[in-house]
Amino acid sequence: MRKLSFILAIGLAGIFMNLTIRPAADGWVSIFDGKTFNGWKVTEESPATFSVQDGAIVVAGPRAHLFYEGPVHNHDFKNFEWKAQVMTTPGSNSGMFIHTAYQPSGWPSKGYEIQVNQSHTDWRKTGSVYGLQDVKEVFVKDNEWYTEHIIVQGKKVTIKVNDKTINEYMEPDSISTGKSMKKLSTGTVALQGHDPKSKVFYKDIMIKVLPD
Repeated sequence: MRKLSFILAIGLAGIFMNLTIRPAADGWVSIFDGKTFNGWKVTEESPATFSVQDGAIVVAGPRAHLFYEGPVHNHDFKNFEWKAQVMTTPGSNSGMFIHTAYQPSGWPSKGYEIQVNQSHTDWRKTGSVYGLQDVKEVFVKDNEWYTEHIIVQGKKVTIKVNDKTINEYMEPDSISTGKSMKKLSTGTVALQGHDPKSKVFYKDIMIKVLPD
């Protein structure tokens, strides 16, 4: 009986896991349960920068990064869409990384950062493909929730804020043929904790896998 109960428990756990990662009819799947960091892995440096409060990931503290390492597409995305509800506070800086990979410390060496910043001193504002095609204009206000939506398709990265396209970056062939890891390839996504004075909130974090 005990063995049967164990088998049933394992089977039910598998069913529930499949339910949690099954895409909706429109292809979107949630990668944050609003309660825990299940499916995510934080850097070894300053892990306390990330916490969960009231259904949102709160980023507040020294430099750190939170990488998705869950089951959706084995956390390895090529063509995909990624969106979240985001709220910045005055003077804050953060980022949403694409095609990246876990590393225990430092700024991610792989992939691109899509900027999250309305009023930090860094002039590169929300929607910038950081250091490659930057946005100077501010489209939303601090202390207000907005949607940041990133679409990666081939060599093109499109960033939308509240459904408005604010940046379209086309990666040149010269970047993708070198040894640099700062290029489009495949990989996971991550959130950035930038500095102790920055506090940013993320919730309703969703992924949609697109055809190759």
